[in-house]
Amino acid sequence: MSGSAMAPLAIDGPTAPPRSNGELVFAEPWESRAFGMAVSLHDAGAFEWSQFQAALIARIAAWEKGHAEGECWNYYQHWLGALEDVLAADGTVFADEVATRAGELAARPAGYDHRDDEEHGHGHGHAH
Repeated sequence: MSGSAMAPLAIDGPTAPPRSNGELVFAEPWESRAFGMAVSLHDAGAFEWSQFQAALIARIAAWEKGHAEGECWNYYQHWLGALEDVLAADGTVFADEVATRAGELAARPAGYDHRDDEEHGHGHGHAH
């Protein structure tokens, strides 16, 4: 096999991600992170893309049937919900873990990186 097994994204239909001039469009940084998380997990073999698409279709259909008047449409909220459904269904991770991780991703500032090693005092001195 050559290259990465990129997720087969729909170009149109209910599961197609928002695009502008053929390029994916993300309104918020968390949306691109949610997208990347799903594609990475698929590439790692966590689930079949058809399972994810079916979950996404179900999420969108449920929203269309039961959303509150005036509730804003957000494609990537459904994307994240579908990802939770797929991962929870096969026991890969629990849905609340996905929600927690997604919340962490959404809260991270741009250019975030982990720099708190010194705070934890990993270089413990010898006992006297």
